[in-house]
Amino acid sequence: MVPPDRPFRWRSVAVVVFLPSIVFSMGQFAIIPVIPALAQDLGTDLGGAALIASMLVVGQLMGDIPSGALVARIGERRAMIAATGLALLGVVAMLVAPHPAVLGLGVLLLGIAGASFGLARHAFMTSFVPLRSRARALATLGGSIRLGAVAGPLAGAALLTVTGEPASVVILLAVCCFAAAAVLLVLRDPVAVVSRGPHTAGEDEVRAEAVGLWATLAAQRKVLLTLGVGSAILSGLRQVRQVVLPVWAISIGLDEATTSLVIGVAAAVDFSLFFLGGWIMDRFGRLWAILPCALGLSVGLIALAFTHDLDARIGWYIGIALFLSLANGLGAGILMTLGADLADRRNPAPFLGAWRFTTDLGGAGAPILVTALTAVFSLSIGVFVLGVVGLFGALIMRVSIPRYVSARPSQGTE
Repeated sequence: MVPPDRPFRWRSVAVVVFLPSIVFSMGQFAIIPVIPALAQDLGTDLGGAALIASMLVVGQLMGDIPSGALVARIGERRAMIAATGLALLGVVAMLVAPHPAVLGLGVLLLGIAGASFGLARHAFMTSFVPLRSRARALATLGGSIRLGAVAGPLAGAALLTVTGEPASVVILLAVCCFAAAAVLLVLRDPVAVVSRGPHTAGEDEVRAEAVGLWATLAAQRKVLLTLGVGSAILSGLRQVRQVVLPVWAISIGLDEATTSLVIGVAAAVDFSLFFLGGWIMDRFGRLWAILPCALGLSVGLIALAFTHDLDARIGWYIGIALFLSLANGLGAGILMTLGADLADRRNPAPFLGAWRFTTDLGGAGAPILVTALTAVFSLSIGVFVLGVVGLFGALIMRVSIPRYVSARPSQGTE
């Protein structure tokens, strides 16, 4: 455990955690806009391109449980380094892919690596940062990931403008993975200095999440089948936004560089609002952030569904992409916050593991549903259906949050 009176300096975390997070996230988010283009270069249609793009979130779901065991076994920093290695295997698969299935495997490996890196990063912060500074540190960590989401697509757009080759963005991803691993390898591990015993606090937390997952899913089924389902739908809307926007851009004739630029600017809007969303949740209550987020994402997807064949479809695409980022930014951190609100303060890890699994299940399932609807009907119908499902999710949360979470944080037990 981390001594509560241990001196803590933000500089000690800034380089070891925040810098690798920014660099790794930059590579991950840079590749998202070009995955559909890589798929189409291998001969897939829009439905196939959407399926391959959705492998990223499927990989994240698949990586949740084994990542906990990995972190508990080898430690946080080693797990992050291993995740960068797995991501590089995905890069190789994407670069040499002779068939769409191999490309999909590469994207899947990148998703699994992202889950492992993210969980290890969370455990690292739990281990090293004293409780008095943990909330600010985790909020800053979330901001560093969003900064990578801004820088990645913009760097990708610049590369595509110069080279005209989507493969150049895959190479950018490889460089980011190498850079993140180099930082982790070269710098001293703060947790090794302050920890005592065979395991750190973060390793204990992720072990408890993994071991107690199935029992907790059964024990907490009431809240997970109500508020958990609504939150899973919101997670699905967020992931669909990341999958649909690049595929939609291809379907209306946008080139890869313009697509990356639009997505990068939209990510900047999202990034600029993460503090405001947290302030709204703390000041007015969770509903005041989660309802605008869920309703905005739902309405934005429904509106997008009707613009595909319009003369001004490119203008509509840009406007709706920015609107979706505005809605998503207002809900920054809301799913993690709800999980923390609902978890047992004496032993939060098992519930948080079940909560993460439930929301990630929605995040993985929604893009697959859009893919299936696109293959059977059209991309517009798939997007429209998800928007309607999102409205249903907003209704669930409107009813469930007052039942399970206090109206204002000050009324809770914190």
